[in-house]
Amino acid sequence: MARPSVQHTVHVTNKLRDRILIVHCQSKDDDLKAHAVPVGESFRWSFELNAFGGTLFWCKLAVQDKRLVFTAFDHYGHSAVYWYVRDDGVYGKDKLINDVFFKAAWRRVWPRQLTS
Repeated sequence: MARPSVQHTVHVTNKLRDRILIVHCQSKDDDLKAHAVPVGESFRWSFELNAFGGTLFWCKLAVQDKRLVFTAFDHYGHSAVYWYVRDDGVYGKDKLINDVFFKAAWRRVWPRQLTS
């Protein structure tokens, strides 16, 4: 008998002050492409877990001269499904636990690195 599939949805919300957020998320199998997310809005996607396990999504974030890369969903590790991008970095919130936790800080990129 086949197991019923369970949809997982991940949300990345722009909580920056007056800045558009560029979000580019992907897994080994799926590239969700880059999206410009206005302040107060979210980029979200839904998926089913890989049949063999190991579903992993990571996101690259960019705003002006700052960059950040983080694991947005890891089937084997602790994964939040709500991500809040703020001026000091990205924060996560699990759908079952109300605590918000700090995940990663922004990294400043020097002008010559902006094109790479």
